[in-house]
Amino acid sequence: MDGLRFACQPGCTACCRQPGCVYLTEEDLRRAAAHLGMTAAGFESRYVYRTRHLLRLRKPPRLQCPFLEEEGCRIHPDKPTQCRVFPFWPELVERRACWRAAAKFCPGIGIGPPIEIGSALEASVEMRVAYPTTYAKHGKA
Repeated sequence: MDGLRFACQPGCTACCRQPGCVYLTEEDLRRAAAHLGMTAAGFESRYVYRTRHLLRLRKPPRLQCPFLEEEGCRIHPDKPTQCRVFPFWPELVERRACWRAAAKFCPGIGIGPPIEIGSALEASVEMRVAYPTTYAKHGKA
């Protein structure tokens, strides 16, 4: 891909409503807890499902995220890396078909100023660093 266009649209929560899980890093957990005035342990016991290799937010009934509200994300300034980096995930940036598939639900994809592919790939590295077990299992994504 030569370049991508993306501009997050005010008030849009389409990415937050897609099926899947919201994964966290330890730092994501600490930031979100602090944002809510909670201890990390308290936040984890209430909102996080932990396995040996990953952390993810617990899903409330009929929602993808416990922090998604009608007006948007309740922890937006301290949202998880996965949310902050979207749509510059490795699988979307590295595969044109995946980028086009995301554009079907994300109204910000395809508009805004051009973003050099090198910059988008650089942003996607943050996902690989944040979630190494996820990307190690699947190679490039």
